[in-house]
Amino acid sequence: MSSFAIEPKRYPSMDTLCRDVASGIAADLARAIAERGTASLVVSGGRTPIKLFEQLRIQAIDWSRVCVALADERWVEPSDPGSNEKLVRDVLLKEKAAAARFAGLKNAAPSPDLGAVSAWETFARVPRPFDVTVLGLGDDGHTASLFPGSPNLHSALNPEASAGCVGMWAPVEPHPRLSLNLSALLDSRRVLILIEGETKWRTYTTASGSGGIEEMPVRAVLRQKRVPVEVLWTP
Repeated sequence: MSSFAIEPKRYPSMDTLCRDVASGIAADLARAIAERGTASLVVSGGRTPIKLFEQLRIQAIDWSRVCVALADERWVEPSDPGSNEKLVRDVLLKEKAAAARFAGLKNAAPSPDLGAVSAWETFARVPRPFDVTVLGLGDDGHTASLFPGSPNLHSALNPEASAGCVGMWAPVEPHPRLSLNLSALLDSRRVLILIEGETKWRTYTTASGSGGIEEMPVRAVLRQKRVPVEVLWTP
C-alpha cells in the first residue's frame, strides 16, 4: 500500500466489530452531549451496518439528545424496501435509540437534483460538525452514494465546495440517489469506514493504491487530512 493508506483495524468477526464500534460511538455521543448538550450521528444504509445498528440501539446514552441523519439515500419513498430511511427506522431507531431525532433526505421534489437544496436544509437541525459519520465501501470504490461515473461526481468531490447534498446515479442499481458531498461528509469529528469480507478488502487495497479519485471516490475520504478516518475490517 502507498503512504496515504490507513491501516485497518481487523476484527475476528462482524459481531465483535459491531460490539466494539457501537461502544465507541456511544462514548463519543455521550461525550458530545456532556460537552455541548446534543450529539449527531450520520449513517449509511446497506447490509453492512445492520448488526452495528442492532448494537447501537441498546447503548445506554441519552438518545433524546442525539440526532441521527443519513449520508445518502435512494430516491424512493421511505416505505420502499430499498430506502435507507426505512432501514434506519426499522433497525436503529428502536429500543433505547427510539428516543433519537431523525433527519431524512427524501422529500417531495421530482428528482434528487431538484430536491438537493431542500434535503440539505433539513441538516440545519443536525449538530455540526457531525460527531460520528459511519460510511461503507462499495465494490466499485464508492462511498455514501458518490459513484464512479455519476454526472455530478466531479462537483461532489470538490473539497472547496460548500457542504451540501447532490443528486447522484447508481450505475449497477439504476436508482437516482441523493448523497452528502465530500465537504459535508468531512464536516465530522470522526469518520468510520466499515468493511466486511475479502472482496471489500481487495477493493480497499486497490483504493489505497495510486489512481484517480473519481475512479474510486472513497479515495477522497482516505487521502484527506481534515478529519480522522478509521477503517474497520472483518473477513
